Amino acid sequence: MADIRRLPTPVAEVWDWQLHGACRGESTALFFHPDGERGPARARRQAAAKAVCAGCPVIDACLKHALSVREPYGVWGGMSEEERARLIAAEPAAVAAGV
Repeated sequence: MADIRRLPTPVAEVWDWQLHGACRGESTALFFHPDGERGPARARRQAAAKAVCAGCPVIDACLKHALSVREPYGVWGGMSEEERARLIAAEPAAVAAGV
């Protein structure tokens, strides 16, 4: 579960980037894996989600959000949960600073 203590305040300006995401209107199943999904099926779904992210005007804000709250599930900002976990483990200070 995401650490809700890290979530931004409920001020519209902090969340407005979400209104412009390329993922809006897409099925959440594209970005979040079903129970038990592994191997090639998971890789294909993640690649399709990342393709949506690649053309997104708010990809940087999305990734910054996911890293700052340590979002544990799904593709956010063009990165899978595994990729974000590796980045956080490798550079915790940079992630905490919002880089």
